[in-house]
Amino acid sequence: MEPIAITLIVVGVLVAAVLVWAYRVAHRLDRLHVRTDLATQALEAALDRRAVVARAIAAALRERDDEELVALGGKLVIEADRAEAAPFAERETPENEVSLVLSRVASATRGIVPHPTELIAEISDAQTRVILARRFYNDAVRDTRALQTRRGVRWLRLGGHAKLPEYFEIIERVST
Repeated sequence: MEPIAITLIVVGVLVAAVLVWAYRVAHRLDRLHVRTDLATQALEAALDRRAVVARAIAAALRERDDEELVALGGKLVIEADRAEAAPFAERETPENEVSLVLSRVASATRGIVPHPTELIAEISDAQTRVILARRFYNDAVRDTRALQTRRGVRWLRLGGHAKLPEYFEIIERVST
C-alpha cells in the first residue's frame, strides 16, 4: 500500500473516532441536563411543600394565646410566601429564612405542643424531602458541570448554548 493511502486511512479512522466520541459526550451531556432539570423540579416541589406545611404550622400558632407564638406564626407566613414567590435562582436566601424561623418555632415551643402531631410529622417529612432533593439536585449539577467544563467539550462546543447550572445551598438543619 502506498504511504498516502495509509495516511488517509489513519486520518479517517481518527476523525471517525473523534466523531463517535463527540456524539457520545454530547448525548451524555444532554441526559445530564435533563437530569438537572428534573432534579430542579423535584427540589422546587419539595420546597413548595415545606412552605405549605410551614403556613399550616403558622395557622396553628396564631390560635395560641402566646404573643410570641402568634408573632412567629406571622413571620413564618411572610417568609414562606417570599420563598415560594422567589424565582429558583434567587430562592436560597428566602429558604434559609424559612429554616431559621422554623428553628425558632421549634425552640419557642419546646416542652409544649403548639400544633397537632400530624403537623410535626409533616414538617419533619417535608424537611427531609428538601434535604434529599437538594442533594440529588447538587449531584446532578456537579456531574453536569464536570462534563461541560472539560476542555474537549468546550472546544467543540458540545454543550451548545446551555448555561452551567448553579448549586443550591441552603441550611439543612438549624441547631438552637
